[in-house]
Amino acid sequence: MENNQEYHIPVMLSECIDALQIDPNGIYVDVTFGGGGHSRAIFEKLSPQGKLIVFDQDKDAQRNAWEAPNFYFVDANFGFLSNHLRLLGVKSVDGILADLGVSSHQFDEVARGFSFRGDAELDMRMNQKSELSAKKLINEYSEDDLYRVFRMYGEVSNTGKLVRAIMDARVSAPIKTTGELTAVIEKCAPKHKEHKYFAQVFQAIRIEVNQEMSVLEDFLKQTETVLRPGGRLVVMSYHSLEDRLVKNYMKRGSLTGEITKDFYGNVLKPFTEVVRHPIIADEAELEMNSRARSAKLRIAVRDGE
Repeated sequence: MENNQEYHIPVMLSECIDALQIDPNGIYVDVTFGGGGHSRAIFEKLSPQGKLIVFDQDKDAQRNAWEAPNFYFVDANFGFLSNHLRLLGVKSVDGILADLGVSSHQFDEVARGFSFRGDAELDMRMNQKSELSAKKLINEYSEDDLYRVFRMYGEVSNTGKLVRAIMDARVSAPIKTTGELTAVIEKCAPKHKEHKYFAQVFQAIRIEVNQEMSVLEDFLKQTETVLRPGGRLVVMSYHSLEDRLVKNYMKRGSLTGEITKDFYGNVLKPFTEVVRHPIIADEAELEMNSRARSAKLRIAVRDGE
């Protein structure tokens, strides 16, 4: 049961495992299995009585699973967390880990169309059964919808210019590949900041194609119902949109950041933060894995008795 470093190097591995405070007989969930690096480290700390349940909707990730009586692979989006735990007969768990974003494998597999470095069909689907692909989005979304996607999920400054360039280009011929898309939007990119601009655009498309923000919202709202009191929620995010949601939920108990109080003025929230500020990767890890640079790790404990 070796760590598949070629598929994905697990980010802040020891920090995540320490954050979970694993009980060998407990039940743990890794909702973003991927290469299985974090999952293997969790599993190695469990006794035969402990259980590990992992989620991943990407068929490629299934190749990294292993056979064990107390290991369960769920081929599903983690937005359906509580439903699948119920199907497994699990009422509550001791810890949940979420390593959000895209795996190294998905970025490096050019044919998946996640990266602007290379030329492949515009795809970006984490779930290959999904109807919405990047190609469908780019060629069929309305002008208003494209504007919403790039403004909201890419925080692109010149969104109007970007959308007009795409709309004009697709009139003469569909935009089918990542190379064709970068050629269309290259004239919109600020000089000497082309790579950052492409990254913002591709991030926005990926988030919309996979409905990443709504899935994250659904997931967070379910964690309070499936984590036992004292259980730990450990979430690693890679861009400000994700981190803001996680921070709001852990700190204030709402996705918007609004505070709700009871009749006596007590703040109503299901979690207590373990760390006030997110944990980031140290210099040694950054030297080995540059993709850890944007990672922010937040930890919270489920309140209650």
